[in-house]
Amino acid sequence: MKITCNIEGKTALVTGANRGIGKAIVEAFLRRGVAKIYAAVRNPASANALSERYGERLTVVQFDLSKPETIMAAAHRARDVEVVVNNAAVFKAHTPFDPDAIDAIELGMQINVYGLMRVAQAFAPILKKNGGGAFVQMNSIASLKCAPDFATHSATKAASYSITQALRELLSQQGTAVLSVHPGLIATDMSGAAALQGIAEPPLVVAEGIIAALESGIFHLFPDAMAKRIGSAYQSFASSVIEAELAEYKKAH
Repeated sequence: MKITCNIEGKTALVTGANRGIGKAIVEAFLRRGVAKIYAAVRNPASANALSERYGERLTVVQFDLSKPETIMAAAHRARDVEVVVNNAAVFKAHTPFDPDAIDAIELGMQINVYGLMRVAQAFAPILKKNGGGAFVQMNSIASLKCAPDFATHSATKAASYSITQALRELLSQQGTAVLSVHPGLIATDMSGAAALQGIAEPPLVVAEGIIAALESGIFHLFPDAMAKRIGSAYQSFASSVIEAELAEYKKAH
């Protein structure tokens, strides 16, 4: 069953809201009628420009996926939230043979996977209380395709995608829409670090894609050209397996 969510008039929380895709989501949401946004960032001062621009419609909250106490404090403060966008992540890309590979994947798991789980645990009851709403998780095409140089990052994103699938089933029981976002080449600080600038698309394509996807009730979003190519090839499997109710699988597990 598809669950849709129109963001107009809603209260939202966006993690990693001070730059890149997170900032684009904040601005797109406010343009499209979100009543209030909690901009969740590690360093509150980094969101000063957003606060000055949007005034009372935007509230900055201190938030660090590696510090569970900040997640709980944000949830305690944002008791009125109806849409949660977990955009914040860490990018540590190494091959399995690099000396720092184990450290990189441990950090990636802590932020990209354990952080996601903590956000879901903290905010699921709030979304339920406020009528269901939506939970958006920023995954990646790296969740599906692993290149050797990105192996550690891909592994953590594959794990976060797996958790997102579980959240879709669990949160649907309380009327919460879950969206798994899989960007490809997007022009952010992260893509710059990966030497992808110049061929990457603007973060706005992700932000606008999220709004449209929530309104349509789809689970997978492949927002940019590269992501769409992968998503097109993946769609049959996603529809037949990931999004399907497999009775024998449920029985076996």
